[in-house]
Amino acid sequence: MLVVHVDDRLVVVDKPAGMLSVPGRTEPDCASARVQALYPDALVVHRLDQATSGLLMFARGAAAQRELSADFAERRVGKVYVAVVAGRLDGEGLIDLPLGADWPNRPRKQVDLVRGKPSQTRWRVLAHEGPHTRVQLEPLTGRSHQLRVHMAALGHAILGDTLYAAPDIAAASPRLLLHASELRISGKYFTSAAEF
Repeated sequence: MLVVHVDDRLVVVDKPAGMLSVPGRTEPDCASARVQALYPDALVVHRLDQATSGLLMFARGAAAQRELSADFAERRVGKVYVAVVAGRLDGEGLIDLPLGADWPNRPRKQVDLVRGKPSQTRWRVLAHEGPHTRVQLEPLTGRSHQLRVHMAALGHAILGDTLYAAPDIAAASPRLLLHASELRISGKYFTSAAEF
């Protein structure tokens, strides 16, 4: 795990795929524990799925945590991801599909037009890579698994996605090809050099 930025208000790290953001039921090793070993006042502000790599932010102290959590809740934080998806996409667009829990298949989420919470994702093609497409994804809302569900619903699941992709697409990569590449908050801009 690479520390990208530290100041008196926040810490930004580049989390590798496969690492939990916070402790699991049986797995204490996680990004928050590693950050707190370096900066004992660091507190969780947001999370990335274990399978997702990229930028993860922590607050320095309770006051900063309240402020930064409010920034995330009120959508004042810009987040950009890069993904490689199955099939050929062209151009750009907006996915506007409400998401809710898929209770019989937890932890999966699903498009739920009746009870789902509003969920929006902007997407833009970056490049074509053989039969697949590299896209930039910007979540306008912050639902759990939002990018994964939205791309699957669009018919272009993310490669390596064992929850939402067909078996051949899930097997097309040894890891989920989803990376949190940019964070913008309060006039500060952070980027990740890592990708896939």
